Amino acid sequence: MEVRTPRRVLVVGGGPCGLVTLRNLIERGGFEEVSLVERRDDVGGVWYLEDPPVPGALRDKPYWPSPAYPALVGNVLPEYLSFSHHPFPELASITHPYPTLTQTHDYLKRFAAPYVASGHIRLSTEAAWVDELSDGRGWAVTLRDWRPGQKGRETVEIWDAVVVATAWYDFPSWPEGTPGLKEARDAGLATHAQTWKGPIGYEGKRIVVVGNANSSNDIAAQLKLVAQTPLYRSIRRQGLRRFAFLPDPRVIDVPAIARYTVNPSDKLELELTDGQVLHDIDAVVLGTGYKAAAAPFVRILLDGTLTPLTSESTYPRRIPSLFEHILYAPNPSLAFIGTIMSYTPFTLADVASTYLCLVWRHHIPMPSSLDARLAGERARMAFVDSERARRAIAEDKGKEPSSFVAYHILASAEQAYAQGLKDAIKGVAEAREWAEVLPEWSDGEWKRREGMYERKWVSLEAERREFGQAERERLHTVNK
Repeated sequence: MEVRTPRRVLVVGGGPCGLVTLRNLIERGGFEEVSLVERRDDVGGVWYLEDPPVPGALRDKPYWPSPAYPALVGNVLPEYLSFSHHPFPELASITHPYPTLTQTHDYLKRFAAPYVASGHIRLSTEAAWVDELSDGRGWAVTLRDWRPGQKGRETVEIWDAVVVATAWYDFPSWPEGTPGLKEARDAGLATHAQTWKGPIGYEGKRIVVVGNANSSNDIAAQLKLVAQTPLYRSIRRQGLRRFAFLPDPRVIDVPAIARYTVNPSDKLELELTDGQVLHDIDAVVLGTGYKAAAAPFVRILLDGTLTPLTSESTYPRRIPSLFEHILYAPNPSLAFIGTIMSYTPFTLADVASTYLCLVWRHHIPMPSSLDARLAGERARMAFVDSERARRAIAEDKGKEPSSFVAYHILASAEQAYAQGLKDAIKGVAEAREWAEVLPEWSDGEWKRREGMYERKWVSLEAERREFGQAERERLHTVNK
């Protein structure tokens, strides 16, 4: 199908990717009508933490939990949480340069405020279905209204084009094949980091945290202050340097869990892969990440039948058939922003959505044949398969700490990908002003990005020193 310039564009999702996409479609796309729908009652996506429902209380709308928690502090510096023309406010602390959950959400609310006021953003509006219409006539979007009193009332709107900017964090990843895990979950003894809201209630308990990436490390850092020690951290492989966690005698690393058993005392017996058994564990918190980007509410026409675009059988897990990880190749009036799990998603979404505007305005060409549009996907899939095989062999020989590689995590290849989008934008005369304010992914800038993870270690060390000093002062006061 050819690329057509849409008149009316709908954005699904009011997180960072959706918000900057909305702004760019309005200010850089020149489309007749642009709107954004967000199912929750505020913008921010994962950065919006609302109170969980009271158990047993009646609700007139669904609850979509955010994986955020009150004490969350990010791992990305403010300059990489900034949209073009809208810098993140300067933080007061030099030793603690990483924004908190509240600071990041406040930034997003300020960014979105003009679009909420103008009616471009509709809150408490869920995109239940996005259905492809025949003959390139656009998309039928079934919306559910969750505003007070509406109780999910459904309406259908027709849009020329749709941008999906909600693909993560709805689908937690569990090590499903582990014996006994389902029973542990059913008993409420094994929970996912998605529902973590802080260490209250874990005081004095024997806890195991699974994983050694950002979420699990943060959870372990909070639990070690209140849980029974030692706190166990169950890991399969050595962690990456970018996932900072200071060694602590209160935290002991143990191998992966091979089996969960709920004992008669309603506690867990955990058999580890090395044969060791941890007895009478009160709770396991799994920081095992999220399934690859998925959009089960998007349905495409296959032989005249509406069929979900994504499914559990998609291999490797991804949004399939995307050109440049953005445009749905068979019908480019459908686009996705945020399918790549980037360490700097704000800036990447800014560049990707600007690129999308220019493709839809025919300023940046897209290959005319479907085969050519899918060449990049085929190359990425081949790379994933070969790299998984190579790393598995290296890991077996002890030469590689991790065999993990995923379609949606570009890692170092993100630099060339993002710079390629930026270069395409630079090549459009009408877009040179935008290109000047969008970030660069040059070698020097990439090194600066990588350097912020080392700064996290420095920040944690400073925090530990400050905590130690405060504790010494407290004890000195008590002993007077």
